[in-house]
Amino acid sequence: MQTGRALPQSVVETGELLEAGDYVSDTALATAVFLSLKLDRPLFLEGEAGVGKTEIAKVLAATLGRRLIRLQCYEGLDVASAVYEWNYARQMIEIRLAEASGETDRTRLGRDLFGPDFLIERPLLQALRSGDAEPPVLLIDELDRTDEPFEAYLLEVLSDFQVTVPEIGPIAAAVPPAVVITSNRTREIHDALKRRCFYHWVGYPDARRELDILRRKAPGAPADLSRQVVGYVQKVRELDLFKLPGIAETIDWVHALMQLDAVALDPAAVNDTLGVLLKYQDDIARMQGSEAERILNEVRVELAAAGAA
Repeated sequence: MQTGRALPQSVVETGELLEAGDYVSDTALATAVFLSLKLDRPLFLEGEAGVGKTEIAKVLAATLGRRLIRLQCYEGLDVASAVYEWNYARQMIEIRLAEASGETDRTRLGRDLFGPDFLIERPLLQALRSGDAEPPVLLIDELDRTDEPFEAYLLEVLSDFQVTVPEIGPIAAAVPPAVVITSNRTREIHDALKRRCFYHWVGYPDARRELDILRRKAPGAPADLSRQVVGYVQKVRELDLFKLPGIAETIDWVHALMQLDAVALDPAAVNDTLGVLLKYQDDIARMQGSEAERILNEVRVELAAAGAA
């Protein structure tokens, strides 16, 4: 692991830190990240899928030189998968060895069996007990996919940076990890959890920012192609679709078009690659054909007018 970098001391430095990791931020996001790091408060990022929420945690870990510990949330996630579980196989071996050696002090044996040495650490406990020189970045990704009981369990973790193991007691972090929580807002997260965090909504980027992102993530793309793709995606986001494309889809679309040796958008290229940009058949069916060509013509007219100006 690389040597840890000092935390940014201002919003400007935070923006520069994100820029160093090729993450194009704005002042509001840089402010939220700065305050989260400075005050040891979790950062709660909410927004549509594909707008770059998870990437923020990855960039922070990379630019600060810290380990990234990721807890991917899903329905049914429990303490055994997220926090800890006991190493039952090793405990059984210890019991057999004790029996073979004639051990009779069951109280001492029980205390030993349920001690720290027999814990299997899952992501949350790993983040709290990290032995790294610098505290890790803990990413709790897509919290909205979990059940409410697990969300309630997180309150202790986010308030005191500790978890309680009944057989051992509280286990607290010597130095709090940097915590980033993401949600795609498929359900509302309880206010009690949000109150423990700094909140920031990550929206779709405007055209200028999206073009800047493409220059970093797809530097080999022809300039005209990037401008047309950004203009096209911006217009698609104005439609009433089931799932609007995020910046992740924009980047994927440019890479796909480059693989097809496209230097500019044309109706055939758009129709053939809509499955990269859109993820639902109803949306694709609506866009194919005349609608795709109409949007492309609008983009061409606007870019021509901007060039003439």
